[in-house]
Amino acid sequence: MAVDAADLAAPGAPPEPAYAPPPLPVPPYRRLVVGFARLRSLWQRWFLWLLLAILVLALLVTVVWLAGKHEVEQVQAALDRDTADAVTDLRSGLQRNAQSLRATQAPGPDRSHWPEAAAALLREHREWLRLEWRDARLRTLDAVDTPYRLHVLDPASRTAEQSDVSLACAAARKLGTPAYSPSHYVPLGGGGGMEVMELCVPMDTGGGFLVASYSLRDTLAELVGPTLTRGQEVAFTETDGTRLVAIGTARRVGTRVFTSQQLIDLPGAALMLRVDGWRSAPDLFPNVLTALVTAISIALVSVLVLLARDTRRRLRAERDLADSLAFRKAMEDSVITGLRARDLQGRITYVNPAFCEMVGFSAEELMAREANDAPYWPTELAHEYQQRQARRLAGGMPPREGFESVFMRKDGTRFPVLIFEAPLLNAQRVQTGWMSAFIDVSEQRRIEELSRASQERLQASARLATVGEMASLLSHELTQPLAAIASYATGSLNMLGPDARGEQGEVAMAVRRIAEQADRAGQVIRSVHDFVRRRDRTREAVAPQALIDAVLPLVRLQARKLGVIIEVVLEDRLPAAMCDRTLVEQVLLNLARNAMQAMDTADNIGNRVLRLRVARAVAVGGSGVDDARRWLEFSVADLGSGIGEEVAARLFTPFFTTRADGMGLGLSLCRTVVEQHGGALMFEPNRPRGTVFRFTLPAAA
Repeated sequence: MAVDAADLAAPGAPPEPAYAPPPLPVPPYRRLVVGFARLRSLWQRWFLWLLLAILVLALLVTVVWLAGKHEVEQVQAALDRDTADAVTDLRSGLQRNAQSLRATQAPGPDRSHWPEAAAALLREHREWLRLEWRDARLRTLDAVDTPYRLHVLDPASRTAEQSDVSLACAAARKLGTPAYSPSHYVPLGGGGGMEVMELCVPMDTGGGFLVASYSLRDTLAELVGPTLTRGQEVAFTETDGTRLVAIGTARRVGTRVFTSQQLIDLPGAALMLRVDGWRSAPDLFPNVLTALVTAISIALVSVLVLLARDTRRRLRAERDLADSLAFRKAMEDSVITGLRARDLQGRITYVNPAFCEMVGFSAEELMAREANDAPYWPTELAHEYQQRQARRLAGGMPPREGFESVFMRKDGTRFPVLIFEAPLLNAQRVQTGWMSAFIDVSEQRRIEELSRASQERLQASARLATVGEMASLLSHELTQPLAAIASYATGSLNMLGPDARGEQGEVAMAVRRIAEQADRAGQVIRSVHDFVRRRDRTREAVAPQALIDAVLPLVRLQARKLGVIIEVVLEDRLPAAMCDRTLVEQVLLNLARNAMQAMDTADNIGNRVLRLRVARAVAVGGSGVDDARRWLEFSVADLGSGIGEEVAARLFTPFFTTRADGMGLGLSLCRTVVEQHGGALMFEPNRPRGTVFRFTLPAAA
């Protein structure tokens, strides 16, 4: 509803036409053209959205592929660097060993001190199996074996005709430097063996040789850094790829292999060092995150462009419609809705009879007031009136959907009103003031409140009755299957026998767990059935540790999935709790699961700790001293985001839940169970973050 701006404008304003004919009807062909135009615009918009989605998807796929390729190249480059460093360490270690062996030479034929020096070297170098002093004809003059192994090399086979030693010493004699033989396999007792390589060092005097026998496996273990074998496999291979020995971590199933190998060119022999690294998958998270931000930015810009176009069109249409409606309805004062027009300075220029009857003031009394002086506005809300008027004078637009406020009649009584405000435009689309419509909603609010409260009570009662019937039906229907499960489990245990061992023992343990869980499920169903039927339950003295231990296996299953750390704290010498064990275990399990779900958020990774605590509590209803009724306090604390004020006000209301898959009965039933035991269930903020739920149970006398 609106008032014509011509008759209600401020003094001095130019005259406005009092009436304009209604708009002419739109011809049918015009409506058809407009319909086709709208369909075309809609098709173009959907095509643009589809094109945008295809571009964003292509961008994401390209970025993910490039990120994966870059990650693989980085892993391979790091593995190549590690392999090159390991080859350098091997060569340096072998050179140092040759120098140490050369330093043990005794001048002349005297070799009385050589065994002691050789034994000292063998204690320092685990990769050596045996040191030998041979003459120019390769006959063994003296030999010392490593103290870390049994005699691997048979002295009877270590003759001058041994091909490996002959090759190494022939190369050393020819080159004049220490030389190595190709690796050869030495069998051991029990069907095993090892790869051995010979080092021959020519002596400076006497024309003899010092021969050191290397264990290739021990050479890898001693001369290659331990960091290279952590999570990788390091191996010696022949130049044709034949693997000789390998150490390190074996390949895991489902991993990707990264391989790097380099040649170790030794005098007289050649080996390949091969390093196999295992990686589950390239780490793409930072790159994918960058790609997602880029894609979302592109999509956001596109959406903003489309929204800007749509917003401009919508605002233009709304202004046209508001002008037409305001011009036609300006003089209608026979409606029951209160109408009021004001100029830009806030002075009342028009009110209809319905508004005067609503507030109890005459039109002359209202229009004689100065600007911003409304007698129907309560004194305690005058500041709100001033703020809205200031926003209007600053060019702010009131909400089109209206807002609620409170008015005061001439006799001082208050009543709620629903207010609609719109700018008052003349035919030239110039704003000359503001038009307001008022509806007295006091009776409507009273009826709505009564109806809402009644409907909520009826719905809650119906839902609770339905839940009770469903619980009774489920308890009746599930009892027989659970009994059958328990019977089958018992029969299986009898068939396995009490002396089952090995795999049968593990099967027996699993079947025993099935029987226990079936029995527990039956107890829970019977407890729920008795709880719904409000039957008296038999209470017993239960140790707090037993209640915690009963729910911990189920809690740990969910905690392992969510990465939650469980802490259990119990005071010393706690008395037993007098309670229905099954129902209290369900209360603890429900509170623990709610706490873990509260911590299952993206901003809480790495800070998920669930604390279960049992301690003595002050006597319920007492003055802070023990009055022969002792109480136990159970608490469940989490490090989640906490509970807001709006949620806290309705936390224990039946069927109220903040989860999409929740029923809203968990906490309500928990409180009912605790109160039936005479205790209380409460919650409070945890420090530094999260929530603590506490409930009390009576202790056994």
